[in-house]
Amino acid sequence: MAWNEPGGGNNKPKDPWSGGNQGPPDLDEALKKLQKKLGGLFGGGGSSGGGGSTGISGAMLGVLAVGALLIWALMGFYQVDQQERGVVLRFGKYLETVQPGLQWNPPLIDEVTTVNTTKVRAVSLREIMLTQDENIVEVKLSVQYVIDDPAKFVLKVRDPERSLQHASQSALRHVVGGTSMDMVLTGGRAQIAVDVKSRLQDYINLYETGILVRQVTVDESKPPTQVQAAFDDVIKAREDEERVKNEAEAYANGIVPEARGGAQRQIEEASAYKEEVIANAEGEAERFNKLLAEYRKAPEVTRERLYLDAVQEVYTNTSKVMVDVEGGNNVMYLPLDKLAAQSAGGGIVRDTKLNSSNIRELTNAVTEQLRRDAAAAGNRRGGR
Repeated sequence: MAWNEPGGGNNKPKDPWSGGNQGPPDLDEALKKLQKKLGGLFGGGGSSGGGGSTGISGAMLGVLAVGALLIWALMGFYQVDQQERGVVLRFGKYLETVQPGLQWNPPLIDEVTTVNTTKVRAVSLREIMLTQDENIVEVKLSVQYVIDDPAKFVLKVRDPERSLQHASQSALRHVVGGTSMDMVLTGGRAQIAVDVKSRLQDYINLYETGILVRQVTVDESKPPTQVQAAFDDVIKAREDEERVKNEAEAYANGIVPEARGGAQRQIEEASAYKEEVIANAEGEAERFNKLLAEYRKAPEVTRERLYLDAVQEVYTNTSKVMVDVEGGNNVMYLPLDKLAAQSAGGGIVRDTKLNSSNIRELTNAVTEQLRRDAAAAGNRRGGR
């Protein structure tokens, strides 16, 4: 100890240049004090008998412990994006679902799994299956979905997306199996998508996958390649059927109105004929009633008048008269048209129309001629 004077345990070192004045504390003493404080902080007592190297080791361990604690605490901070939710597990057991923002959980104790709940995901599948009418069709289906419950999506099912694909296949087969081929290939695709979506959501809700189906689309439906040619023939036959139906409807649209018009015309003609017959019958009945009244007043005159009217009507419609001569075997033929011409003076009469006066004259002449012929025939028979 060249610079310090010997003394008791309480003597302090002195600076030889200071003339006996007190100097700064020794470095070993400062390290000992720090070691005591750290030992008290971590529950260890300081030992007065320890050396300088032991004090330095304890101080370094304390610093390392504080640094490790600080690093551990900083590792617990994490950021959850606006589109995500965090599923927190503490010692493997579900604790909570954290919202977007800066979060902290003790690392190595809590496990956090972030799940995007706004991203629209899609799964596609192509299946060959039987329809209700036992035909084979090939259907391509697309399913769009989002994660609605992050906790169920992470914890309930081992592979939720694979479960969704299997459920989609099952729902599609069930719906197509209850639909005819024509509906699957033509106008029923939209309804099939609606039915598949409803049934698929029921399936995944039962599985508790935490998935929400947004949209189901039937991208393509067609017969398998092996039967495409036969299906084309069926399509062509269906088109021919539609064409023939359209032609038949066009013909019906042209002929039916014409037939209806003809039927209506016949109905109108029948109605007119009915009215005419009824009117004629009523007129004849009225005329008969009037004739009956006149007949009761003067039967002879009325009878003669009716006879003359009947003869006039008959003679008006014919120019030939056949007369059966009384007592003779021959029937006489009277050319009334020629007789009328002779009664007019033997000339050529252009107007051969008969009236009531001409008929009477012809009747009288015919009667007189018949009498003379009958008398002459009687004289010839008497002379013999």
